[in-house]
Amino acid sequence: MDPLNALVALSNFVLIPAIAYGSQLALGALGVTLIYGILRFSNFAHGDSMAFGTMCTILVTWLLQGLGVSLHPFPTALLAIPFGIAATAALLLFTDRTVYRFYRAQKARPVIFVIVSIGVMFIYNGLTRVILGPDDQRFADGERFIISARTFKAMTGLDEGLALKTTQGITVVTAILVVAALFWFLNRTRTGKSMRAYSDNEDLALLSGIDPERVVRVTWILVAALITVAGVLYGLDKTYKPFTYFQLLLPIFAAAIVGGLGNPVGAIAGGFVIAFSEVGFVYAWKKVLGYLLPEALAPDGLVQLLATDYKFAVSFMILVVVLLFRPTGLFRGKSV
Repeated sequence: MDPLNALVALSNFVLIPAIAYGSQLALGALGVTLIYGILRFSNFAHGDSMAFGTMCTILVTWLLQGLGVSLHPFPTALLAIPFGIAATAALLLFTDRTVYRFYRAQKARPVIFVIVSIGVMFIYNGLTRVILGPDDQRFADGERFIISARTFKAMTGLDEGLALKTTQGITVVTAILVVAALFWFLNRTRTGKSMRAYSDNEDLALLSGIDPERVVRVTWILVAALITVAGVLYGLDKTYKPFTYFQLLLPIFAAAIVGGLGNPVGAIAGGFVIAFSEVGFVYAWKKVLGYLLPEALAPDGLVQLLATDYKFAVSFMILVVVLLFRPTGLFRGKSV
């Protein structure tokens, strides 16, 4: 038995990737919960909005790199994120003014908004494919690892090497800063308190003199910031491909619903529940169990619950279970 090597292997392939992935899902789920809690509809264009924000960041990153601007040892994309947020905010505000605002004035049912958002999703998807193409785009530069497996082995003398990518460290730190800023804004500023009041009781908020259009505008700007940061972090950690962000729609929605729609704390918790579940189900546990169990009991097979191709099926299964047995989610958000 070798628990230290087991812990390193578990950290390398499950804990660290799941924490980074969970941070990305949490940011995306916060966007979903803001839209659902304040604008009261499920935005199916969320994933492709994320793809658009990431695309704009990539284009500005390439421009900065062409001009010789660098943030070494960190990715240059971190400098380009504000431009991506601004472009995404402009797109979302334009879409709201030209599309969603009409249906709000008509007091359309939420299902109408869902159908409309699906149409918007296809437009966004086509836009990103036309501008940047459907292929993978890698835009990470700077140092690749905070610590490499070879360095870790030399330092510790263990058989297993721990590799911590720079993008994983940046993801966690950035997510903490963004979430802290969001909670400060919602709880400490007058605009944030107005948004919370509007979410809790729209009629009472209007009687209190709160400007609903201002609340809507600020909501879209916050959502643009959250999804752009989430999309860029995901693209840096893995790769950028428009269709991948469409696929992320399921785990992001699952995270928001599992945590509790309309509850920001629930969105964060749901992101990590989904991330750890997905990573845990598709990981081959043979190596970890081989270190923990006596040689006679060590498994011969991979001990993999699901193939990697079925990763997103885990989100779907969890989503169905939660909707059946606890539709308000873990933190008692709004029922679906």
